[in-house]
Amino acid sequence: MAGGWRVEERAGTASELHGSWPGVETEPGVRAVAVCRVTAPAVVLGSTQPEGVVDLRRAGAAGITVARRRSGGGAVLVAEDDPVWVDVWVPSGDELWHADVGRAFDWLGAAWARALGRIGVPGLSVHRKGPVAPTRWAKLVCFGGVGSGEVITPEGRKVVGLAQRRNREGVWFHGACVIRWDPVPLVTVLDIPEGERHEAASALAVAAVGVADLAERDGGTAPDATSIVSRLIAELP
Repeated sequence: MAGGWRVEERAGTASELHGSWPGVETEPGVRAVAVCRVTAPAVVLGSTQPEGVVDLRRAGAAGITVARRRSGGGAVLVAEDDPVWVDVWVPSGDELWHADVGRAFDWLGAAWARALGRIGVPGLSVHRKGPVAPTRWAKLVCFGGVGSGEVITPEGRKVVGLAQRRNREGVWFHGACVIRWDPVPLVTVLDIPEGERHEAASALAVAAVGVADLAERDGGTAPDATSIVSRLIAELP
């Protein structure tokens, strides 16, 4: 336990990590944090995306599997070290639980922004103005657009993506913080016209940015996953 939160580390395939959270199922009335690490790279699709979003031949050749989460949004490429994946559970009735799904992320996005600011990535803020699609790839790729509660730079580039799923017992938040942003590996395995891959990669490259890139741009030291996770847990209410 840390600050009233049960903290655990979870490792497995993306499908396993999204499929269930045993600790929460055992104790749904306790606030919980899970630091997640995938054992194999995967493209994680949003709940409404068809599997055809991914070119399975290309993905297989790259050693990338396909998984699905039960929350909305676009595709995310997850690997062992990047992005930093942290799940948070808040029980129903908890003071952090909010019935408005659009505002439910506010406190969590603020915790991410404070945490990153304290380890050398200042100037980040929480987006609170509803979905924004700076690229035409926003519905396809999670980091191609910005939703309420997510963390952005002053220029509007996405740094932390958030998603949520709910049941009667509480809300399960997924959080992904990019350390180094490179959309090319994801674009390479998406099922889009060959002639549009370069356009997609170029547009997505400026829609998001990694925290290591931001820190080094300002002459600082790139934060690692351990420092990001430790600081985030310390900043949780």
